[in-house]
Amino acid sequence: DLEVVAQQPPPAPAPRDARPPLVFVHGSFHAAWCWAEHWLPFFSRAGFPCYALSLRAQGESSIPSEKVAGTLETHTGDIADFIRKEISLPPVLIGHSFGGLIVQQYISCLQELLHPSLAGAVLICSVPPSGNSGLVWRYLLTKPVAAVKVTLSLAAKQYANSLSLCKETFFSPEMDDELVQRYQGLMKDSSKLPLFDLRKLNASLPVTSVPDKTVDILVVGASNDFIVDAEGLAETAKFYNVQPVSVEGIAHDMMLDFSWDKGAGIILSWLEKLTP
Repeated sequence: DLEVVAQQPPPAPAPRDARPPLVFVHGSFHAAWCWAEHWLPFFSRAGFPCYALSLRAQGESSIPSEKVAGTLETHTGDIADFIRKEISLPPVLIGHSFGGLIVQQYISCLQELLHPSLAGAVLICSVPPSGNSGLVWRYLLTKPVAAVKVTLSLAAKQYANSLSLCKETFFSPEMDDELVQRYQGLMKDSSKLPLFDLRKLNASLPVTSVPDKTVDILVVGASNDFIVDAEGLAETAKFYNVQPVSVEGIAHDMMLDFSWDKGAGIILSWLEKLTP
């Protein structure tokens, strides 16, 4: 069973058009809590029913018997099941980092009508459709010191033991150390198993491309992202034939960073255009 943190909009003084539910999908080392901190209150106040999921073996979700939490197929299947059972209107799927790749896999299944339809999708600091190997190679060639840090932080999970590395990987320098420490603790507890077997995952990529207008897609990145670089952001946007939006002065964990409202505001104005 998947952990779900839900937040409904406050009762509206006047009847308003039904707004699409938002379903939030986290990335590696995170869980539903990362959205509950700022973005669920923000978007529910704006009238959107909000649901943050913890993927298998993350947060309080149940742990499968395998060595990894799942595959792109099992994670998207879980999201589709949740939408089928719990949500009556087509939702907007919002995915961060590896959660963005899972949302891309979901979109690729819409053609065959395998999954419930969507009102839209938002990819935030997303791993590109070809996976993370391009990012890793670019870092190795152009920013070897950063490459070593990212590898230590993520692959060797050193972010969990080093406050400075955790901060550099996920947050802006302006973030309060005590706050980073709290998030670091939550990240440590979040991930009971790796989200994927990265070797198998990269062999299965890129995700299948979809014809234009299958679904409205917003691609958002962070100008100070230590994990997904500008080329990664551009690759994702080009794949979906949209203009990327790069949020200035913010780091990879856009929904937790000190200026979390910057990205939230950009997404909200995009959602306002989507809704009738």
